[in-house]
Amino acid sequence: MKKLHMGPARCALDLGDGSERAEYVNQDYILHKLGRPHRAVNIMYTYYPHEPQWPARISKVCESTNKSNAWGYPYDDYFPYGADGQPFEQMRDIRRHGQEALLTLTIDCALTDDELRKVARELKPFGRMIIRINHECCGSWFTHNKRFTFKEIGDFFCRFRGILKEEAPNIRVIFCGGWGNEDGTIEHEEDFKNCYNAADFWSCDCYLALHWGWPNDVAEIGGNSHKADNVADNIAKFRYTYERAKELSGEDKPMITAEFNTDGDVTGPRMQGESVVRFCKHIRDNKLSWFKAISMYQFRDRGRLGLEIEDPNNDSVGIEQPMLRQYRDEVLHDPYFMPEMTEGEEAAFPVQLRWGGSEDADGLAMPIAFEGNPEFCEMTVEDPIGLMVELNGKWFYKAPHVKTIDLMSAFFDKPLTGAQTLTLRLFAPPADGVNVDDGSEDWLYNYRATLTGEPGMRIRYQAPGIVG
Repeated sequence: MKKLHMGPARCALDLGDGSERAEYVNQDYILHKLGRPHRAVNIMYTYYPHEPQWPARISKVCESTNKSNAWGYPYDDYFPYGADGQPFEQMRDIRRHGQEALLTLTIDCALTDDELRKVARELKPFGRMIIRINHECCGSWFTHNKRFTFKEIGDFFCRFRGILKEEAPNIRVIFCGGWGNEDGTIEHEEDFKNCYNAADFWSCDCYLALHWGWPNDVAEIGGNSHKADNVADNIAKFRYTYERAKELSGEDKPMITAEFNTDGDVTGPRMQGESVVRFCKHIRDNKLSWFKAISMYQFRDRGRLGLEIEDPNNDSVGIEQPMLRQYRDEVLHDPYFMPEMTEGEEAAFPVQLRWGGSEDADGLAMPIAFEGNPEFCEMTVEDPIGLMVELNGKWFYKAPHVKTIDLMSAFFDKPLTGAQTLTLRLFAPPADGVNVDDGSEDWLYNYRATLTGEPGMRIRYQAPGIVG
């Protein structure tokens, strides 16, 4: 048994889960469908607490000339921040499953410093989370762009970022602004130049194909409410943005895309995933080391921007799309996009596991010798801690109150063809999804749990009976 360190992927993968177009899907379901966790999960919220309709979901209470238009309301039609225990329960769910919480928040730029400090303190226990403040701020559709000038939006971003540094220095911030141009400029750079210094990540949202007329119309040949772009052209725009952001800030920071997909309304569902895979492989094959993360928008969608489509008869049911398998098999499980695992010195029980985050965690690597393909494979841990477990390329979650988990699905698609030694990898993310102030100087950044003894393995190579 050896100590094991999990570090960042060369290019990380994030996943959107819920927006104006879909409801949140729990992380257990997503993990079973995709087979491994993402670096971060992006949830989308809005915060306009001084509006008379607040904290209701605005599309539920506000009459509009077009109720299906998500941008025609007093505030954005995301779920309201702070209502019904959200997004905090969702963030706990995300972090329990070994991922960072990525919170996209459209927020009133007129809020006072004290109101922003309250938000910062509420988010403080969620470790190395990421927040994306007033995204797509070079556009015209969000409420922040309708109420404030570009300069006011930029000044608010820097003000909120400064408050986060004071109140919750563990939180990282994304600036999602405009595109760089071939001539070396960037959209509204005078208004936003200070944002590039303030941010930890630079981002542009990228849809290789998009039906922006959804759900008001249907994308048809000759229509004017959709588009399809070229993969290489979009890569070039990211490079222009990255290079100009470096010049404006005088620093080199990670370039990411916090929303990325191809719209199946435009390409059709069978071809939807092809350009997504091609985009990701271009980054891999050309070793674009400055491009650090891609966030798939999103897991489930009421239109065709999801790995699943929401069943219109039952919003708790998803209909898998062909892109899900393409994304899972050709991107998510490609080593270029997976976290780096480094084995260290030998370890002995009891052993302390440290969770800094999905790009910085210390766990265990345990070799298990299999005589052949098993009929049963189960793991039992008596300690009431949460664990993320990987075996034969598939990840599993053990909740603190659960003792035994079934690992057999690791062999359904990848059966062993003979005797083989596999590595069981274990990490312990926060049991309740939050970091605990235990008096440690680094509690904001690190969570620790103790595994007192070796996991019990029940491995059998023959079923106890066969039905005649």
